[in-house]
Amino acid sequence: MSVIVDALYIFDDHNECILEHVYAGRPPTANTLISSIISRPIPRPAVLYLSDLAPSTTAYTVTHANLLFAAVCIKDSQPLAILDFLHRLIDVFEDFLGSPLLVGKIQDNYEVVAQLLVEMCDGGVVCNTEPNSLKENVEVSSLFGKLFTQVGLPGASPALNPQSSFAASLRPTAAPSTGPAIPWRKSNVRHTSNELYVDIIETLSVIFAPSGRLISARSHGSIAFTAKISGVPDLLLTLNAPGGTSSSKSSGIARTMQHPVFHPCVRLARWKEHPGELSFVPPDGRFMLGGYETDLMPTKLNNDQPPSQGDRIFLPATVDLRPGLGSAGNEFEARLTLNSNFPGVASSSKPGASRTGSSTGPFSFGSSSGGVSTAPSLEAVIVTIPFPPEVRNVTELKPSRGEANFNAFDKVIEWKVPTRDGASISGVAVLTGTVSGPLNTSAVINDHDVELSEVGKANSMAGYYEDDVVADQTDLQSQSGPTATRTGSNGSKKSHANRSLMPRSVAVSFNVKGWLPSGIKVDALLVDVKKSKGLGDGVRPYKGVKYMTISRQGVERRVE
Repeated sequence: MSVIVDALYIFDDHNECILEHVYAGRPPTANTLISSIISRPIPRPAVLYLSDLAPSTTAYTVTHANLLFAAVCIKDSQPLAILDFLHRLIDVFEDFLGSPLLVGKIQDNYEVVAQLLVEMCDGGVVCNTEPNSLKENVEVSSLFGKLFTQVGLPGASPALNPQSSFAASLRPTAAPSTGPAIPWRKSNVRHTSNELYVDIIETLSVIFAPSGRLISARSHGSIAFTAKISGVPDLLLTLNAPGGTSSSKSSGIARTMQHPVFHPCVRLARWKEHPGELSFVPPDGRFMLGGYETDLMPTKLNNDQPPSQGDRIFLPATVDLRPGLGSAGNEFEARLTLNSNFPGVASSSKPGASRTGSSTGPFSFGSSSGGVSTAPSLEAVIVTIPFPPEVRNVTELKPSRGEANFNAFDKVIEWKVPTRDGASISGVAVLTGTVSGPLNTSAVINDHDVELSEVGKANSMAGYYEDDVVADQTDLQSQSGPTATRTGSNGSKKSHANRSLMPRSVAVSFNVKGWLPSGIKVDALLVDVKKSKGLGDGVRPYKGVKYMTISRQGVERRVE
């Protein structure tokens, strides 16, 4: 099913349209569209069904660099496909116009933008989104071409005058292609140093219940590939994961890599027959080879039995929170636990470079024989504690390690814990603090005491009519006296008021170089000499691999 777009709009931060490109049909005008979009409450979803327009239209929006990209479709279409097209359009614009993407760049290079919109989406049908192919088809006007266009002469842009012989004379003659026509790879690629790099990056997301039980644990992985190699190489990347057997090594990777997505260069038939083997001809430069998800839950949620020691997942940093401490209930304690005993890493390993590589041998990764033996390193550990909006200040912050600051505007505590020697960081760090509520809290409590005293007087007057009330008042005063009664009542009210000011969750952020939660490893990266063309005889490219785990407040502990 082809992806069809009726029109594309780009709005600036003032909701003014800087570009409107109509592909097919009669879509709404830019002013009508933006008025209907901003009338929706914030936060707005990426897909909006605008029933107030005639005819009813579905708008797909993406915000990037203070610019709003909107694609509209009158008929039903695939939402994820159109959103992916908008993201690819932004990447192509930044590749041609430069990053960051600004309004002035789009307006000053409209002839390039117009060609890109036509090449990427022909008559509303998305057809070509590969940057390397677009660079061969889109004519980027030179300085002389722009000058000739301004004075009235035909320029070098085929969008302005494609039949011009003068423009053809300015256009350089393309060299004949020596390799096959591949949309994602430029022809005649040449590099002085042949290098291949694999970067696997996983984003960790873990949530613990107040009881300490694991609610959710997932990781989202991305495989970034950098190919700086001449000719048309044919590569084979082999991945493995824990859980495989000697008879079926691919079973582990098939179970670990869930919902995989790949670049169009990957041969899917090879992957389906042998999971874990990626056969492809790479684009030139850095690109996203694939992505996946991994479910890290050791046991199912409907299991009533507590998880055993073997079922628990490994986390290099966990955090716990104890609110409502102290006599007034306005103190808290955060406890951070760091663990650098990464599974599958030898104790004799020392921290070093996070990328291992080799230019000789079988091109294997993940072992000391293929390059430099490295150990995972834990970095950028930050504990975040959000507070309710009623909190005025948090004082007496005392971290046992690092430094902690309270942001009064965002009502958030950021506790930064240094990890200089990442391979030897283990232990527990503690942070304590005192929460201060609004300034009128004491006044409210005092007013409440005055009201209680007035109620007491009313009850004493009511004693003339109800003997039971007089007996209750007399017994209460005889047991603790009026002063003790007022003090105990104030303490319970303050504790109850401070309880609502306590944080309800705590999260920790960190980075780990050289370790992935899913356990995926690069087993080998081979260059098929027989299928490759233009590589050269005796060329052995340098190859490296890097693993990175990123957790942006990904490990969260909720509190009752």
